Amino acid sequence: MESALQACGMQMKTKIVEQVLDRFRFQEKVAFRFFTWAGYQEGYKHEPHLFTEMIDILSCTRYKSKQFSIICDLLFYMKRNRRDALPIEIFVMVLRNYAEKNIIALRKFAKKKKLRIKSKPEINALNMLLDSLCKCSLVAEAQALYEKLRGRFKPDAQTYTVLFFGWCRVRKPDKAMEIMTVMIERGHAPDTFTCNTVLDSFCKDGQVGEALKLFEYMKTKGCTRSAPTAKTYSIMIVALAQSEKTEEALRLLGEMKNIGCLPDVPTYTDIIEGLCGAGKLEEAYNLLDEMGGTGYPPDIVTYNCFIRVLCNLKKTDEVLSLLNRITEAGCLPSVQTYNMLIKMFCDVGKLDVAFEIWHGMEKKGCDQDVVSYCTLIKGLFDNGRVQEACSCLLDVIERRMKLPYETFDSFLMELSKVGELRMIQRLSEHMRQFYNHRMARRFSKLQKWRNVKGRRK
Repeated sequence: MESALQACGMQMKTKIVEQVLDRFRFQEKVAFRFFTWAGYQEGYKHEPHLFTEMIDILSCTRYKSKQFSIICDLLFYMKRNRRDALPIEIFVMVLRNYAEKNIIALRKFAKKKKLRIKSKPEINALNMLLDSLCKCSLVAEAQALYEKLRGRFKPDAQTYTVLFFGWCRVRKPDKAMEIMTVMIERGHAPDTFTCNTVLDSFCKDGQVGEALKLFEYMKTKGCTRSAPTAKTYSIMIVALAQSEKTEEALRLLGEMKNIGCLPDVPTYTDIIEGLCGAGKLEEAYNLLDEMGGTGYPPDIVTYNCFIRVLCNLKKTDEVLSLLNRITEAGCLPSVQTYNMLIKMFCDVGKLDVAFEIWHGMEKKGCDQDVVSYCTLIKGLFDNGRVQEACSCLLDVIERRMKLPYETFDSFLMELSKVGELRMIQRLSEHMRQFYNHRMARRFSKLQKWRNVKGRRK
């Protein structure tokens, strides 16, 4: 290409380079070769904005991780040939294009020591870098960078919020509280969403006592922006219910209603799911009855919380009674509802009831998904109904469904036990369009590693 361009004998100009780069924006290799060739032409010198354009092209490509070293070389070249500091916009652009999806390039960018900005760093650019590090779970590195540059700029509320959410992301609420304390001291009052995040982080980390302290702070000392909402109460009620503190959870629910903070359907669902997960079915049923009286009728997501617990406990009669109640309330069961019912009846050996539910899905217009087929086929294999399982596998092949690889491998094992070689061949040919041999080798190595790890324990 370079020899053909040289033979043209064309006088190179900035406008020509701009047009060529714009024409080959999505062919970064061709664009970079032309950009390099043009830079060596006699009587021509690239303008600074062309370097920015070239860096943007390289950092937006699909293979931008491979182009990162070229971008660094361009930055070094710009620094050597320009006495003033590099524009902060270039660094912001590189951060925006790399930080969200390319953690390897981000690590390299964060550790670069040669690229220094002599001008005062803009707070928006620094906040973007801190946010990118936190989203990649490099919160300690983000905190270290903040401590290092703290004297060179004045942090704003966004700076503290980014670090705060970063520590919550890695489940270290103590560190998050330290950031919140500094944030309040600097005159940046946290909002309710911020407080709810650290509350949820405390509860998931098992520090319910610390969560209660923060909750009391929100009620007594917090401002209007940090006042507890229905979501705040929901987080605390679920945490208390899961910590076997049912009385405190119900007391908090009563307090929530007394102050006029009425829960909506998602809030009721969160609380009911927490009570069901803690085994407090009676209290959960009371809330379910209460929902209709408050003008918030339960939806199928709420009912599924009960069905999930009852199916795990194998309480078949209660599940069928609840299913009738759902139908009478005019709420249509979802495919997740049917999948849980099919799994339970297969586990207890009542395959006739499982098939009734299966055919009931078709009558009510609820199409079976791949999870439905996997659940039923596994139940048939477990109960020795091989021919019916093969018939369902033929339906999977006809519908061109993609089975999860682990499930597909387990079905092959079951078929090999009974000598269904023809079915093994048909299923393997069907799945070959979704998985390759490399995937199979990677899966087998993973299974081998798990088995070795299990034996060591």
